[in-house]
Amino acid sequence: MDVEILARLQFAFTIMFHYIYPPLSIGLGLFLVCVETLYMRTGNPIYLQIGKFWTRIFALTFAMGVATGIVMEFEFGTNWATYSRYVGDVFGSALAAEGVFAFFLESGFLALMLFGWNRVKPAIHYFSTIMVCLGAHFSAVWIVVANSWMQTPAGYHIVGEGLNARAEIIDFWAMVFNPSSVERLTHTLVGAWLAGMFLVISVSAYYLLKKRHQEFASKSLRIALVISFFSLILQLYLGDLSAKGVARNQPMKLAAFEGLYQTQSHAPLTLFGIVNTAEERVDYQIAIPNFLSILAFNDPNATVQGLDQVSKADRPNVQAVFQTYRLMIAMWVLMFLLTIISLYLWWRGTLFQSKWALRGLLISVIFPQLANQAGWVSAEMGRYPWIVQGLLRISEGLSKSVTANHVLGSMIMFSTVYTFLFILFIYLLNEKIKHGPIDEDLTSPYHHLKTFAKELQHD
Repeated sequence: MDVEILARLQFAFTIMFHYIYPPLSIGLGLFLVCVETLYMRTGNPIYLQIGKFWTRIFALTFAMGVATGIVMEFEFGTNWATYSRYVGDVFGSALAAEGVFAFFLESGFLALMLFGWNRVKPAIHYFSTIMVCLGAHFSAVWIVVANSWMQTPAGYHIVGEGLNARAEIIDFWAMVFNPSSVERLTHTLVGAWLAGMFLVISVSAYYLLKKRHQEFASKSLRIALVISFFSLILQLYLGDLSAKGVARNQPMKLAAFEGLYQTQSHAPLTLFGIVNTAEERVDYQIAIPNFLSILAFNDPNATVQGLDQVSKADRPNVQAVFQTYRLMIAMWVLMFLLTIISLYLWWRGTLFQSKWALRGLLISVIFPQLANQAGWVSAEMGRYPWIVQGLLRISEGLSKSVTANHVLGSMIMFSTVYTFLFILFIYLLNEKIKHGPIDEDLTSPYHHLKTFAKELQHD
């Protein structure tokens, strides 16, 4: 197989596996801050129990995210050396900022959050939880900034020529706030919130179906449903904003999203279809007339560029981009409908007894994961043939010395290791869920002292 295809497959596999965990950490971090806020305001020990349980799950996802993220940095040097040299000044700045402002912040307060429940004052523990949550979010900020620069480069100039050419930053903040960074970052972060919330929702539904830890599960479910509702509403707006940015900055990606081969005004928005690449059309198409022009440019008469603006060799895999984009939207629809139905049943007072609704919530954990993965695939494949939009092609970014056998061998090795890691993650997560939350009174290191003190008072 061609070395370029293998290198792309390997990076796609490693980053998609890695991308299971950081969104969970980000979403659970937000959930923990909300739960601990409620505990600080009310003093209700059930919120302390919820916080302790989900802190352990957070630690597991954080550890998996760190372990799986390291590999990608080595791939830049082994498989994509030309790319790494070309963007090293830009990526070096962003990744250094992630290390200083995100990873150290998150990991520095993590131990305090995990083990400080009965060792520090509640206010200090609450502060550490906020810092860990911020650290997880800041990590996403710098990674998305670096990726967004690849989509819409800004604040740079090119020095050198030929193989020695590379991009140098001339305006750091222009690089950070490049034309797509803010809209892509907010869209990504809300997707991460949903990943964390629906994990909480799924586990809570499991306990309610099993009639275990019912007070714990019902309160966890209520909090996660409320956060999910507002996140889904916000995501609708941010998704529209992001799509408008794609129309403005990367028109060929939008054309691939919509399977739009011919440049046209009054462009329709396709809800469903199967791309016929041979005939350059969408078969079995269900579309809303004029709606793509309206969504992209707020004008039904606006002209939307089609794939006819570039040669066939420079077009992405339209079928893959088209379908993954719709998979992402379909998952949003499922999450929204399930959340609305659950909130209605909660208002009616029947949610916690409705087995069909709880079963739907139980399997919902997969919906945001599919949405995040599908959105990433459509966004990255949609900018083909560019690894840095308009500056460096994917084929030009490859290492000159790496061979197909090298990449295939390492891909088999990583696939084996990652399979074992995923099995371990599922096993540990399952064990923690089966064990359930621990009773606060019995887990307190001061439990026996409190009991002894009560006995003395009784005597």
